[in-house]
Amino acid sequence: MPLDSFVNVFAGNPLERQSYRRADEAWLAERLADPDALALALWNGKPLVEDAKGGGVQIAYLAAGMAKALSAGWERLLFLGLWKETPVFAVDLDGDADPADPADGPLAGLGRFEDLRGVAMALPPTEAAIVATAKQVFEWRRKHRFCASCGAPTEPVEGGWKRVCHACDTQHFPRTDPVVIMLPVNGERCLLGRQAAWPRSMYSALAGFVEPGESIEEACARELFEEAGVVATKVRYHSTQPWPYPMSLMIGLIAEIEDGEAVADQVELDEVRWFSREEARALVRGDHADARAPGALAIAHQLIKAWAEEG
Repeated sequence: MPLDSFVNVFAGNPLERQSYRRADEAWLAERLADPDALALALWNGKPLVEDAKGGGVQIAYLAAGMAKALSAGWERLLFLGLWKETPVFAVDLDGDADPADPADGPLAGLGRFEDLRGVAMALPPTEAAIVATAKQVFEWRRKHRFCASCGAPTEPVEGGWKRVCHACDTQHFPRTDPVVIMLPVNGERCLLGRQAAWPRSMYSALAGFVEPGESIEEACARELFEEAGVVATKVRYHSTQPWPYPMSLMIGLIAEIEDGEAVADQVELDEVRWFSREEARALVRGDHADARAPGALAIAHQLIKAWAEEG
């Protein structure tokens, strides 16, 4: 479905999820048995990839039958959707031994496992989105194997998109944590912050989790005041980014703020700094004299770029 919106890295999954058919076990079994069905593999959260013709990398797809054999059941298997008529699954692998080890790995010769952050920009955007979807669901499943209501073990159903507790009949669904990430602006300058743990000289947008009973705008205003002591007067939406570290949805905003001094809270941020629009352009280009922005993978980069290019 085409949408008139800015698409960040990890957004734009092209698969038809077929969510309304996941409860049909017979239909899922037919898709898994389809000789054309494919699967991507993740080992400890790292996707199996291979070099692509013309540069970059691509998903190293497995036959779904191989993924089924490796998974030994739906606990490690996930139905992702259809690519046109082709079913696409994912298999979750873990442990110390690399499944693609050339010596004795079951996936030897089929690709190599790479950290997703490291290869996301080299993957086709649609494939990065597919991998991120699988990674987020697997992260949720790994951390929710027991019922939050009664503590009994849960089991995956509906292609891996739901877990059920047969002890108390509670149903559990994938968790997504909403995070506001915003660029505070005042006239021809923007405010960025940094944490001591970040790479040297890197400044980024401000961010924080949305709390229960809070609107996106309210969360934005609260976080700006708490972290930098600035007051938001107007908030506008830019874009969102599914962020698989581990299960967040980054809600990108540009916030106009009142005049006044900005002071880092020394808890979330060690420093805040004003940048002119020209300096913001230099940050995006990567040629600022003594500061740098996050890479293009991050929505923070896109917020800075969008504002810098407005003037």
